[in-house]
Amino acid sequence: MTTRNYRIAPSILSADFARLGEEVKAVVAAGADWIHFDVMDNHYVPNLTIGPLVCKAIRPHVKVPIDIHLMIKPVDRIIPDFANAGANIITFHPEASDHIDRTLSLIRESGCMGGLVFNPATPLTYMDHVMDKLDVVLLMSVNPGFGGQAFIAESLHKVAAARAKVDAYKRTTGREILIEIDGGVKTDNIGEIARAGVDVFVAGSAIFCAPDAAGDYTGVMRQFRENLRASAVA
Repeated sequence: MTTRNYRIAPSILSADFARLGEEVKAVVAAGADWIHFDVMDNHYVPNLTIGPLVCKAIRPHVKVPIDIHLMIKPVDRIIPDFANAGANIITFHPEASDHIDRTLSLIRESGCMGGLVFNPATPLTYMDHVMDKLDVVLLMSVNPGFGGQAFIAESLHKVAAARAKVDAYKRTTGREILIEIDGGVKTDNIGEIARAGVDVFVAGSAIFCAPDAAGDYTGVMRQFRENLRASAVA
């Protein structure tokens, strides 16, 4: 079993927005590695969420990377705004960009790590000619738009396929591309997802809506870590 540096990225989509600063501080104190932003435009996906101003407001409160998932179309116009607001990672859907290579270049030129997001039915072939500009591959294990959905089991096969691609690329170039997953990640399935080859786990309702959490996310984060450790020796 390959030892991975696992990262947990709580999604603030499920946080209490009336107490967002406190929520983000609490989840980082509980051990979050990244903070995940779900940015939706009510156009590419049927929901409307947050923009760069929220990222800018949160940035002074946390030292961990801010991970921006753009579910918007078009994408290029807003990328510099998020970079200037303090984003560290920016990912987007290939269907939302007219020129994927150009958009990835823009993200990197803005000083951020860049990546592509794959919906459950989006083929991984979009990766093939831009591997040199990818830092992250985000696989959706639900259909994007709303939190709290159930994990799509078929996603595990897609994780394995993506893992094979990035591992082959690393053997050739020495450069690592992280595999991230978003949607339906829970304490009881994170081990299986890890064994399929994931590095970064986005979890929203499983953390912020955990029973008895009451603003203290130490317990649920500890359970995530314990299950990840168990998966590494299984």
